[in-house]
Amino acid sequence: MAKTWLITGVSSGLGRLLAEKALIRGDRVAGASRSEGALPDLRARYPERLRIVAMDLKDQSSVRAAVDRAFAASARIDIVVSNAGYGLLGAAEEAGDAQVRDIIDTNLIGSIALIRAALPHLRSQGGGRILQVSSEGGQIAYPAFSLYHATKWGIEGFVESVAQEAAPFGIELTLVEPGPARTGFGGNLARTKPLAAYEGTPAGRIREALGGSWVIKGDPERMTDAMIRLADQHGPLPKRLVLGAEAYAGIRRTLGGRIEELDRQKDVAVAADFTDEELARL
Repeated sequence: MAKTWLITGVSSGLGRLLAEKALIRGDRVAGASRSEGALPDLRARYPERLRIVAMDLKDQSSVRAAVDRAFAASARIDIVVSNAGYGLLGAAEEAGDAQVRDIIDTNLIGSIALIRAALPHLRSQGGGRILQVSSEGGQIAYPAFSLYHATKWGIEGFVESVAQEAAPFGIELTLVEPGPARTGFGGNLARTKPLAAYEGTPAGRIREALGGSWVIKGDPERMTDAMIRLADQHGPLPKRLVLGAEAYAGIRRTLGGRIEELDRQKDVAVAADFTDEELARL
């Protein structure tokens, strides 16, 4: 049965690929972009099944209005994909105040606004699915990406909580965590103004590596195929979908190290509670 999608960041990268694949298989797509003129080629090929809604993720009223328009134009939207966002390369100290505000407004507050705007519509139609595109950087962290990680770790906590709140209404949420992929993400990175003090440090070395011959193994075609299979999946959705061998290895290594560190602190953690005898006297 054909589905209807609402996809943000539809003008490029994973968002465009996902929209195109959905349209090819006969689904309907409401694509959100900063311009209603986005995707002219796809609109020409699928005039009856592709609709573009203008949305500025940094303006919460714009997000709500765009989501309301998308749902009003469709009998039902089955899958909401919160995909839009960008990266900021540079040490936290190097970032300007405007850069900090911009990435948080776009990646974190914009994604929160989208999900909040979709929830009442999904409730009223009896359920639906939300795929929040996060990143391997929602569970691990690299130097020189601190502000990007702040947005991804933030949205991961938000989605984990909302998934529990929305479950009684038949609404499922999954965090999609791609590793590095051959999209335009790297070329579209915003950059801080480098400080000489960070040359030769972990942050500086990351900056240098991204300007070199780093081999990116992630295939956006395969990643979007996996997202479509997830959206079609019968039965409960997983909390997370990790995409890419590097993402899998990095997340597994990080989680293992975190558990080892936690276990080393068990005695300290337990000792911070009242004892049973003390509780009995309180």
